Amino acid sequence: MRRIFCGKIIPLMFFAASCCFLLAPRSRAQIDGAESRAIPAPAPQQLDLATVNSLLVQLQSQVQQLSAQVQTLKAQQESANAEAAALRRELETTKSQLVATTAQPAAMQSAPSTTSAASSIEQRVNKLEENQQLADSKIAEQSQTKVESASKYRVRLSGIVLFNSYINRGSVDNQDFPQIATPQGPLESDGTFGASLRQSQIGLQAFGPTITGARTSADVQFDFAGGFPDQPNGVSFGIMRLRTATVRFDWANTSLIGGQDTLFIAPLAPTSIASLAIPAFSYSGNLWSWTPQIRAEHRFSVTDNSSFMVQGGILDSWSGEPPFSQSYRYPTWGEQSGQPAYAARVSYTESIHGQNMTVGAGGYYGRQHWGYTRNIDSWAGTIDLRMPLGNAFEFTSQFYRGRAVGGLGGGIGQSVLWTGALYDPATEVSPLNSIGGWAQLKFKATSKLQFNGAFGMDNPYASDLREYGGDPASNYPSPLSKNQSALVNFLYQPRSDIVFSVEYRRLKTFILDSNASTANVVNFSLGYIF
Repeated sequence: MRRIFCGKIIPLMFFAASCCFLLAPRSRAQIDGAESRAIPAPAPQQLDLATVNSLLVQLQSQVQQLSAQVQTLKAQQESANAEAAALRRELETTKSQLVATTAQPAAMQSAPSTTSAASSIEQRVNKLEENQQLADSKIAEQSQTKVESASKYRVRLSGIVLFNSYINRGSVDNQDFPQIATPQGPLESDGTFGASLRQSQIGLQAFGPTITGARTSADVQFDFAGGFPDQPNGVSFGIMRLRTATVRFDWANTSLIGGQDTLFIAPLAPTSIASLAIPAFSYSGNLWSWTPQIRAEHRFSVTDNSSFMVQGGILDSWSGEPPFSQSYRYPTWGEQSGQPAYAARVSYTESIHGQNMTVGAGGYYGRQHWGYTRNIDSWAGTIDLRMPLGNAFEFTSQFYRGRAVGGLGGGIGQSVLWTGALYDPATEVSPLNSIGGWAQLKFKATSKLQFNGAFGMDNPYASDLREYGGDPASNYPSPLSKNQSALVNFLYQPRSDIVFSVEYRRLKTFILDSNASTANVVNFSLGYIF
């Protein structure tokens, strides 16, 4: 009604203003020009006083008509308001009757037509309430404080606050995410209990402009597993650590990635939130590394449901030793070779009943220089498989065969063997051969609950260890000849931002020509994902 009112009043106001303009004290020529534009006049060029009076009478009549229309519209609006109030009262009465009818026994309910009408009104009311809730949620979402960037492009904050509580029976290398069982020392107890949050993670992802057809983005991930400050109770104050940081250029079928990223020739890992600081089964057949690298990926479509992907890149050549200094950046034995490491992988993916089956094979080669003329070839070959078994089960596995791959977690972290001081030119340095892998079976009971069982093993060659290992001058006086890990866990995610998990893991680590050390680990995890 307001729109109708505005549509009529505005032209009339314009007409009245034009007439006032005609009556202003201007020259006769201006009056004649204005009248010729406002009212199509007959042939005479001048207007007398009678004509002006006639126009005023006509304007007064139109104003009176407008006033009558305004009164009519006002009456209609009052009537509509009264009708809306009556309908509102009727709706409240109907809702109260519906509640009373629902509370009665079935034999005393009203006629089917009344019940049907009440049900229809109930559905309409429920739909209105749902729409209102949806609108409120959208408003609340828009009112959230967003992450602000120095540029105009979007930035997203993500991560997980992860609480781990553990019970260890036996001696292990690391209390909150153990990978190796160790011999029990004289001051150690038969078991430990503790808790930690240093596996919590924080990430930032930035989405940049499109450059030459490529979508650009960047991602950086941190955790708090970088060590402990030297202060009382420092075990609870983890030091922040850089995990990955990448810059991506993504075209339709090609991607270019640069930064510090995961080892792309070994892309899988067992499912576990009890071990996020490093992937589960590290040093038990699962190759892993966060390595500075530049790589390219290209995808080839075979059919609508299948595709090939080829990956290749150069990496920083890791050899696995700790830093020589905590203040200065000295080259590793791999970087001393003067060349990067090289890696490539090819994979095939096919959709089976809405789930992806992927099989891949990769290769790695690097050089290590251990002083004088002692150059070592480091290499590895990998195979990985992800296979859905119906809607509820999934099988994943990964295997490798390599040499001098301690920097990638192979050989239980052991890369080479030597027989004396490295400063002695006569000291021999030999690469350590190893083989390992892991397999996992996943059961997805529901969309929120899953169970996992996995086993992994890393096996350095005993012949290499016996030739050089065990010597007091060796870098491994007690060389590790085999490491086995088995786990069973469940993950329950009632909401997208909450996850619970309980995991049991058994570790068994063998020392060359000696007894094995075992440990049993129970871990309870609670995570909030943001």
